[in-house]
Amino acid sequence: MENNLPECGYKKTGEKFLKKYLSLFFTLFLIVAGYGIGYEKGKSSIDDSPKPIISTNIANQKPTQEQNLDFSLYWKAWDLVKEKYVGKNSIDAQKLLYGSINGMLKATGDPYMNFFDPEETKIFNQDMEGSFEGIGAELGIKDDILTIIAPLDESPAQKAGLRAGDKILKIGEKLTSDTSIDEAVDLIRGKKGTEIKLTVLHQGQDETEEISIIRDVILVASVKLEFKEDNLAYLKINKFGEDTFKEFSEAVNKILSHNSPGLIIDLRNNPGGFLDQTVKIAGLLLPRNSSVVIEEDYAGKKETLKTSGGDKLSSLPTVILINEGSASASEILAGALHDNLGTQIIGKKSFGKGTVQELISLPTKTSIKITVAKWLTPKENYIDEKGINPDIEIDLSLDDFKNNRDPQMEKALEILKEKIN
Repeated sequence: MENNLPECGYKKTGEKFLKKYLSLFFTLFLIVAGYGIGYEKGKSSIDDSPKPIISTNIANQKPTQEQNLDFSLYWKAWDLVKEKYVGKNSIDAQKLLYGSINGMLKATGDPYMNFFDPEETKIFNQDMEGSFEGIGAELGIKDDILTIIAPLDESPAQKAGLRAGDKILKIGEKLTSDTSIDEAVDLIRGKKGTEIKLTVLHQGQDETEEISIIRDVILVASVKLEFKEDNLAYLKINKFGEDTFKEFSEAVNKILSHNSPGLIIDLRNNPGGFLDQTVKIAGLLLPRNSSVVIEEDYAGKKETLKTSGGDKLSSLPTVILINEGSASASEILAGALHDNLGTQIIGKKSFGKGTVQELISLPTKTSIKITVAKWLTPKENYIDEKGINPDIEIDLSLDDFKNNRDPQMEKALEILKEKIN
């Protein structure tokens, strides 16, 4: 699995854990694998005491429907497999149980719901710590097709030519038409120095291309700061990890010390991350008590997350860059700046990841990732499957990419200079 973000903060209460984030697609650097986003510390906890596998009252929302379910059907199927399957002597009952849970989650139709066995849970947590072995790209499902959400900067995936929006049609010799994100991650992940071949369809192309990628150790820095012509600050945010706010704060102080007249925030190919980090970063860019994002639960109840102060840059002329690989937390930050300050957005329409997941620890060192809410921009625009449309749409073609041209950046610099002069 290549999970998407660098670390999952969580609060311990005895042996109770909760990790909440938005997005987290599966980022190819887990090795392949997040999405992700957002996490709120200590919002709830999970009881790790053993529970019956089947309950006659799973939820309270639809008691009549659930009371009419005959769970003996499940046990009948279980018993038939144990009794009649030709390979029953080699059956691993634990794997059957895990497979049952995965099947239940898959039946919801939500590609971001996952169950992790102990080894997958261990890998996921390691991935969230910021160092991975893989190809360095994030995977998602777009229009029912396995898709590159974002290749990481300087990753093997990016160097080999993978781009945000590429459709993965084959992994090795295996077609991906009926492959889940988890299965794709298992196929693509691997040790440093080993090779994986992907058959991809680039956006705007009619012919597929087979790309060979040598896996490597992926180290992901959250923030990159440069000073462009006329002392304009360029701030690239690669992810919203556990330390991103700290790195962003340091970059902001450098921008202020350089007396930069304007700022470009580059969120291209940023697959998302932790919600708390996103809100804190927004606090440096927006006035106090500004709305950052709205969460909506299954019942339609909405909760608005606001900045708590610390504004340093809301008066600085700013433009934002996004593309098809900008997802989740990236879309939240872009939407917050656009809705509150009218900050111009340049590039291509973002990915459209507008749901919130919680990663919850379960007994026996397993875990489950469940979609618990949708999120909206401060002006209550839903983003899921819609994305954020740029104010100025500028394409970055395959030819531009191969020849190191960046017309999106050039347009951002042009617009920023107009704002300043």
